[in-house]
Amino acid sequence: MALPLWILAGTSERPKIGFAIEAMKGERWQTDLEAFQARAKALGADVVQADAGGDDDKQFEQVKEMIKGGIDVLVLLPHDSAKAGRIVDAAKAAKVKVISYDRLALNSDVDLYVTFDRDEIGMMQAKYLVDRAPKGNYVLIGGSPGDEGARVIHNAQMKVLQPYVDRGDVKIVADGYIQDWVASDAYVFMLKALETANGNVAGVIAANDALAGGAIQALREHGLAGKTLVSGQDADLASVICIAQGVQSMTVYKPVTEQARRTAEEAVRLAKGEKIETTRAVNNKKVDVPTILLQPVVVARGNIKETVVKDGFQTLVSINRDLPDGEKIH
Repeated sequence: MALPLWILAGTSERPKIGFAIEAMKGERWQTDLEAFQARAKALGADVVQADAGGDDDKQFEQVKEMIKGGIDVLVLLPHDSAKAGRIVDAAKAAKVKVISYDRLALNSDVDLYVTFDRDEIGMMQAKYLVDRAPKGNYVLIGGSPGDEGARVIHNAQMKVLQPYVDRGDVKIVADGYIQDWVASDAYVFMLKALETANGNVAGVIAANDALAGGAIQALREHGLAGKTLVSGQDADLASVICIAQGVQSMTVYKPVTEQARRTAEEAVRLAKGEKIETTRAVNNKKVDVPTILLQPVVVARGNIKETVVKDGFQTLVSINRDLPDGEKIH
């Protein structure tokens, strides 16, 4: 296999890594990008990044520009997993290695997938709620239908819930996916679910914190915030505050700085032509993709300090700023 040009040229050129991000909205991806850039720079690599704003065609064009600019490795966070194959194909045609970041590009020759265990995330969300509300009406609010990971999370939730449903202990009164994880759409979905269930909802399993926030807004309007259990994912500041207030039950924290740094390290290894060591593989409907699965963590009111605060992902100052004295975390 031919070595990248920067290796043949000795130290005259640095490895160049492209980081294509589906949309820089919310807290999550900015944190990832900053950690990725810092680690890549420390390893002697240059990073070019692009924000597609949730547009699949734009992301395709941005990656083609990166390829023209001479990247050695593409780190791809796809907007639509099913539509990302053409992006990977374009990169591979130009001899550019591809790492699928957090979401797996389907039907394509991806070299590496770095993510968190989505089965574990979905099961954590469902188990936390049914352990505390083993009977009653449940609402499932899934992520974007174009995100394969959203479906994996949903299916994992159902693995936990199905025995309760089969026994008649749990009734799922609403179950749907929210395009592009939009909080306002989750709010509308939750309003309709509350109407269907006459306000009687024991638990809301929201796939991420944005969706949880939309659901909580609807619950507040019905006087149910803090009475109905709500799950989330990502440990966004607003949701951690809601957990401290008791209106959100839990979130799943993914140490994303660890994920970003690890991905930067693997990207540099790929650029140098070094072998990547993995113990897992995930099939993307074309190949078994070597996979690095990182472990998520449940965050509830009792362990906020020991998780997101300890890691520096959130700060006590930010969490406590809008909390009354009796709810502040010390």
